[in-house]
Amino acid sequence: MERVTGIGGVFFRARDTDKLRAWYRDHLGIEVDPTWGGYAFTWHEPGATVWSAFAADTTHFPGTYMINYRVADLDAMLAQLRRGGAQVDERTEDSPDGRFGWATDPDGNRFELWQPPPGR
Repeated sequence: MERVTGIGGVFFRARDTDKLRAWYRDHLGIEVDPTWGGYAFTWHEPGATVWSAFAADTTHFPGTYMINYRVADLDAMLAQLRRGGAQVDERTEDSPDGRFGWATDPDGNRFELWQPPPGR
């Protein structure tokens, strides 16, 4: 049986692609390549990309999907987003799987920020 080998990309709609790409560049540091309009993340440390289906009635995120971005310092990233005027949840979550925080982009897409635990 053939199997997928990983996540090849994350794609979503935007009302104004140039504006939203600039927002992600300015607030999350995602350097969008202007020739094709995206960014290719490469792993610089050990890690994995998680795939998981949630129940239709989950309250963990609105809509049909959520993107989880890995960060080195959750508190610094949340502070940076707040300084930039982003909508940031006040709540964070600490768990054995790491630290989590949430924010919303200008198009209303809620995303999750994840700081892995040390050594992971």
